[in-house]
Amino acid sequence: FTSGGTDSINLVAYALGASEIEEGDEIILSVMEHHSNIVPWHLLRERKGAVLKWVDISDDGEIDLDAYRAAFSKRTKIVAISAMSNVLGLATPAKELTRIAHENGALVLFDGCQAAVHGAVDVRDIGCDFFAMTGHKLYGPTGIGVLFGRLDVLKRLPPFRGGGEMIDVVTTDAVTYNDPPHRFEAGTPPILEAIGLGAALEWMMSKRTASIASHEARLTASALDELRKLNFVKLYGQAPGKAPIIAFNVDGAHPHDVSSILDRMGVAVRAGHHCAQPLMKRLGVSATARASFAIYNDNDDVEALIEGLHKTHKMLG
Repeated sequence: FTSGGTDSINLVAYALGASEIEEGDEIILSVMEHHSNIVPWHLLRERKGAVLKWVDISDDGEIDLDAYRAAFSKRTKIVAISAMSNVLGLATPAKELTRIAHENGALVLFDGCQAAVHGAVDVRDIGCDFFAMTGHKLYGPTGIGVLFGRLDVLKRLPPFRGGGEMIDVVTTDAVTYNDPPHRFEAGTPPILEAIGLGAALEWMMSKRTASIASHEARLTASALDELRKLNFVKLYGQAPGKAPIIAFNVDGAHPHDVSSILDRMGVAVRAGHHCAQPLMKRLGVSATARASFAIYNDNDDVEALIEGLHKTHKMLG
């Protein structure tokens, strides 16, 4: 357990950097990463002189696999990439990305914070080395996350933090560390948060992951059908297989204004760069609005969004 998805990624970046990254070693990222999967690697670059290599996406939002393959070299140590974009709602081909990375001798970390809630994830099938998740996106509490790591890889890494529980023996001269996962869980664990996350996961499993995904897919398809009829709305990330995350802009209106007006109509959307400024630059915008659907939404919410956008356009367009 960690304190969240951000903490999970920082753990890997710090521990790997302390033990296996040298000056000139390379880390592969994509331009659609959340800042939580960018800044820890920038910090590692600053500490150790590592090189960050960036993989582009297509105009539809898909990873450019040719560019991805070309990014590897003998100095590539790890790929850190989203399993699903938090802005575009598009899943990356995790199994294929992992296979290519391992063929080139590199480790793979997936930021799975978005992917974990929108479909079943089998880390054994993917074959990745690390998979980071956060509790609050799984209908659980804040302040807790999960880091899956292959045991043989975790055993190679030094601790991220020091304190109780992560030690084996402490003397005035030296410390020996506990085995994973305890090595990476210093101090009092988030007990209540872990219980809450467990209850949330049990609830999700009782609803069946496939049923949740099917419900979300129906809402997403309905929303996209209606949004595409609006000639004043621009959609981003139009590749097939979108999760219920839809980024858009309204002609002639700033996303923050769109969000504020929709909010007065009882429609909640997010506006801004969504902690993904490199992606905003790739899309050629400073910000977007973003609508998301979940298990508690229904067709009435789709209709409310479309009606709200019509009214917003009349006011601002």
